Amino acid sequence: MSGNRFAAALTMSVAAATVLLTGCATQAPQQTGAAPRVIERTTEAPGMNPQMAAAADTLTRMADLQNRLYKVAAPLLIHNAELCKGQARNLLGFTAKNRWSYPGDYNEAAHLAFGMDERLQVTSVLAGSGAAKAGLQTGDVLLAAAGKPLPTGQHALSQAGAVFNKIAASQASLPLTVERHNSERQVAIPVTRACAFPIELGNADNVNAYADGSRVLVTRGMIAFTRNDDELAFVLAKTMAHNMLGHASAQRSNATIGSIIDNLKSVTPDTSMLIGSGGIKAMPPEMDAAADRLSLYLAARAGYAIDNADNFWKRLNETYPSTVLNGYNANHPAIAARLAAIEKAQGEIKAKKSSKKALVP
Repeated sequence: MSGNRFAAALTMSVAAATVLLTGCATQAPQQTGAAPRVIERTTEAPGMNPQMAAAADTLTRMADLQNRLYKVAAPLLIHNAELCKGQARNLLGFTAKNRWSYPGDYNEAAHLAFGMDERLQVTSVLAGSGAAKAGLQTGDVLLAAAGKPLPTGQHALSQAGAVFNKIAASQASLPLTVERHNSERQVAIPVTRACAFPIELGNADNVNAYADGSRVLVTRGMIAFTRNDDELAFVLAKTMAHNMLGHASAQRSNATIGSIIDNLKSVTPDTSMLIGSGGIKAMPPEMDAAADRLSLYLAARAGYAIDNADNFWKRLNETYPSTVLNGYNANHPAIAARLAAIEKAQGEIKAKKSSKKALVP
């Protein structure tokens, strides 16, 4: 695996990276473009002991899951900007990181095994975004913005974000100089309007998803439970809907859920926080039903098939009922009200499609 391959994969979110994606310091995903260059990693890499190799493997597995989240989230974020209203932002549509984006052994693993260095490399490009349309690719090394050299080193992310924000606030596109295959290229990246929810991977096996009002986190346990992209889209759309409807604030649970998200998105989370309910209040039936209804509109507008949504949530409830205290249905126990709202929304959307009406709830 090459440095570019690893850079393309490593898309774990850190706060400093969010400014690279928008003119308003928000985050969004997904990689696209040509396949990166490939150089196989070998166990003879200098300084590559078993601990480093294990760290590299952990990061690679996490990256694969994050990339799937980003792939499924991309159309949900872009095609629902109209419905996100005050939570939509102008995205540049890419993330970038360097070796300093990862702590401790993971920093060294990124450097020794995959060649990540002091310079910022593009790690993901949001499908359908201005960055994708401009031809930006994963593995591109960021050299300059509007002719100004970009920073390197430990604080490169936050420093580059400040540069990007200033340019994006005053211009319709971001002029970038990048290095690709050892040659410089110029690209002009137009901004893209999209929902401004960071999409986080939760590094835990409980089957759950969390919304703190501004972010969406899906655990690896939930990702494993979904059988296809449509099902994962149901989970992402439902979690986005809770943010759009302000449910964390209404429940006064922003801080509680936010602390869980902060913990679970780390490489090595403290899973003791998942004991019991984690302090999260059960969602009232009327709020959950409203989020389910909105989520189907979000999924349908993004091009996902919604006919099986009710069956997915039934299967989740049967497999992980509300008695599983750190599971999804413990936080969302009103399954009867939820299914009624889902079935009603399915009928509404089908009728609107048949009459060629706008898919607006």
